[in-house]
Amino acid sequence: MTLTKKHFALTPLCAIFACGSVYATNGMLMEGYGPISTGMGGASQAFDHGTAAMAQNPATLALGSAESRLDVALGLLGPKVSSSMPGMPDAPSGGTSYAMPAIGYIARSGNLTYGLGMFAQGGMGTEYGANTFLAAGSGDPVRSELSVGNVIIPVAYQMGPDVTLGATLDYMWSGLDMLMAASPMQLGSMVTGGSGALGSALGSGALNTATWARINFTDSDKYTGAAKATGFGAKIGATVKLNRDVTLGASYRFKSMLDDMKSGATTASMTANAGGAPSATFIDNGRITIIDFQMPSVLAVGGSWQVSPTLMLAADIKSIGWSSSMKSFKMRYDSAGMGGSVNFELPQNWKDQTVLNLGLSYTANENLTLRAGLNMADNPIPDAYVNPLFPATVTNHFTVGLGYKLASSAQINLAVTSAPTTTVNNGGMSIAHGQTNVQMMYTQRF
Repeated sequence: MTLTKKHFALTPLCAIFACGSVYATNGMLMEGYGPISTGMGGASQAFDHGTAAMAQNPATLALGSAESRLDVALGLLGPKVSSSMPGMPDAPSGGTSYAMPAIGYIARSGNLTYGLGMFAQGGMGTEYGANTFLAAGSGDPVRSELSVGNVIIPVAYQMGPDVTLGATLDYMWSGLDMLMAASPMQLGSMVTGGSGALGSALGSGALNTATWARINFTDSDKYTGAAKATGFGAKIGATVKLNRDVTLGASYRFKSMLDDMKSGATTASMTANAGGAPSATFIDNGRITIIDFQMPSVLAVGGSWQVSPTLMLAADIKSIGWSSSMKSFKMRYDSAGMGGSVNFELPQNWKDQTVLNLGLSYTANENLTLRAGLNMADNPIPDAYVNPLFPATVTNHFTVGLGYKLASSAQINLAVTSAPTTTVNNGGMSIAHGQTNVQMMYTQRF
């Protein structure tokens, strides 16, 4: 069976964002930041959950104690992805484990809380073998990995006994690796313009005698990509205490301002075979540019209720603005060999995503706190665009967690997320995706 144009036409974009990310499960965003929030289904807007508030509602940083606080965390994302086509062997992804370190520090001076942190905002990866149908007969593996991270400078201010305000300035970076296979005809169907010898070659159909073509750019670093960009982001937030037991909170994360991601001048390549030859007979090196890749805006509102001295309930609702940041995907390849450039574009038309976070925290004794939660979301990606290289199809997450005091000034926290497998069918292709994720954190107060 041959793959249709529709299948491969989506491959480049899905490779680009096989993040998520954004190491991610709510589209390209994490289901929760830090094990305290994650253990409670990702709820975060209206209670103290440590320095991970920098990545969510920074105003909650002012809800903690007057002591300085250092959090050192590690997240492990465990996706399980498998794709299949009728009449072909299943293609399991070898990308099953991704590490996400994080660190945060805050201190207080009077009513002002300030600090510094570094957090993964999102990302994910998939890896398919050279003998799978996704390799399109090229004999080389297909791979994608995106990472998006932040260095965050937060401030939070206690306006009075019942109101806190917060804001962050985020220095952001993104990195992308991609090994993609397609037919030259399918690659040509995405071309929106070109120049020079390379543009003429693709425009004239000179590669149409080939049976496969590839765009490749990758490096060996697990925390960067061959294509890189930096930029800025920002968040604002507030909390209001209605009474002794009930607190409301809200935050807004602005759409990112990242530069275009670019590889080195000769670190990307376009290759193809010709005349039925099994190996590549067309080889060109150059630069790949991912044009205007941005992380979305996020509006979140929530509340917490201290039901009793030992039980707290929390709930948030978020609107993630994918329709603005993922309307279309554009990239450009600039040849350093034969000269010229080619522009590619794919419409995406993601819809905005609504996420509901529900959680509870139970203080079992003076040292042990137990947590549980639900993270429920719709799928922002239209079925026609879901692809094995970016199966961001997970919707529901079940979370549990605990915190344990090692001493009066030290604590450990743990959260485990289980996302049941979801299966999407796109033009005869079946894509299954489930996850088991873990977050761990050590806290020291000073």
